[in-house]
Amino acid sequence: MQGGVFAGADSLEVMGHPTAHERKIVLETDRLLLRPGRLSEAVILHELWTERDPRVPPHRRIDAEGRPTVEDLEDRIRGCSHANSLGLLAAERKGSDDVIGYCGLTENTKLPEGEPELAFEFLRRVWGQGYATEAAWAVLSWAQASGYQRLWATVSDWNAASRRVLAKLEFIETDRVEPGEVHGDVLFTTKQL
Repeated sequence: MQGGVFAGADSLEVMGHPTAHERKIVLETDRLLLRPGRLSEAVILHELWTERDPRVPPHRRIDAEGRPTVEDLEDRIRGCSHANSLGLLAAERKGSDDVIGYCGLTENTKLPEGEPELAFEFLRRVWGQGYATEAAWAVLSWAQASGYQRLWATVSDWNAASRRVLAKLEFIETDRVEPGEVHGDVLFTTKQL
């Protein structure tokens, strides 16, 4: 596997107590630190929500009442638990404290148990600079070192940019497709680690 490097001396950095419920994972690449999100970054998450393509299903966009608000997203950050998985990590450009998106592993009830989904999203102003690929390689390296054997990623058929990232990461499209008349089909991709 190429790309990502763990923070510290080529190993997973665990800060604080070593129990699963209290660990804080930080991954490092040449240009990024991937770390747990902070309340102050709810503004960045809100910006991501406002930038989403109109073809994204409504439950993942700002609704007519303006929800989720920054405060709603702060509540989500407070409620995040990375007890048994990597979770979604804020992607911060090194040396700038500039958070530009997130990347990590999530649970998806439509996937086999113990086989998480890779998820990433970056601000439009940094698209085309390789950040999604760089962050995802770090997450894949962590997943492999942590004993995961296979990961999944779902992507809308119209989302050519994310499909290119997944191809660079060597994810393979499966025959599984969730049809969507309004918001496009959802493709299921997978990668053996």
